[in-house]
This record gives sequence, C-alpha cells and structure tokens, in this order.
Amino acid sequence: MNHNDNMPLPTARATMYVTDADTAKAIAVDAYDDFPAVLATAKMVALMELAAARCLQPILAVGELSVGVGVDIQHIAATPTHVEVEAVATYVGREGKLYRFTIEAFDAGGKIGTGTHTRAIISTERLLAGAQQRVRPN
Repeated sequence: MNHNDNMPLPTARATMYVTDADTAKAIAVDAYDDFPAVLATAKMVALMELAAARCLQPILAVGELSVGVGVDIQHIAATPTHVEVEAVATYVGREGKLYRFTIEAFDAGGKIGTGTHTRAIISTERLLAGAQQRVRPN
C-alpha cells in the first residue's frame, strides 16, 4: 500500500481507568523495589502510544500494523488509582517512513504528561518473523 495516498486521522484518543495493576508500585520485581501507588509512567506512555496508533488505523492495509519507534515524554503530575486518564495524540507529519505525533495525557486534575512520539507502519508477518529470528540460537 502506498501510504502517501492516505492521511492518518488528525487526532485520536485513548482512555483507561487506573487500577492497582497500573501503578508504579505494581511494576516492582524485587522486595527492595519501592515505588508509589500512582499511575506508572510506563502505563501512561502505553496509553499515549495507543492513541497515536489509533490515528494510523485508517491507513493500515491488511497484514500491517503500526509500531512505536521513539518516545520523548515528560510525566509531569501524579495520578492516583480509581481515576480515568485520557491520552490525546495529534498527527503532525511524516519524516520518511516515520509518522510523528504530539501527545498529551490528562486526568480529572488536568495535564499529567506531554511529549512527542514516532511510529512506523510495517508488515505484521515481517515483524514477528524478525523477532523470532533474533532469539533463535545460531
């Protein structure tokens, strides 16, 4: 598919309800890892990526998906559990094969995150085959 002939959605959104599993405390892997019970930056970034991916959904061909390539995100405010968070991605243009976005995240108190994100459109089959090839013994 020639992606130059189609345009991504200018803006897309993704929302989530913050649970205990979404907190920084939940990402601890050892007893000495101690993080607060607020929305983890990793979960906020994932929601932001999802919003950007939704911008690209209308231009994907069968057998394609979009993948995150880069993020430059600032997590500027903490969000407690039992609160809804919304990410808003705005398509700002293309650089070669990369699709560029500005992204913001909000909770009931206002903005909690901001930054930029890039995504690429690739063949699902090619991605999965490449991932398997990386971990196979020679």
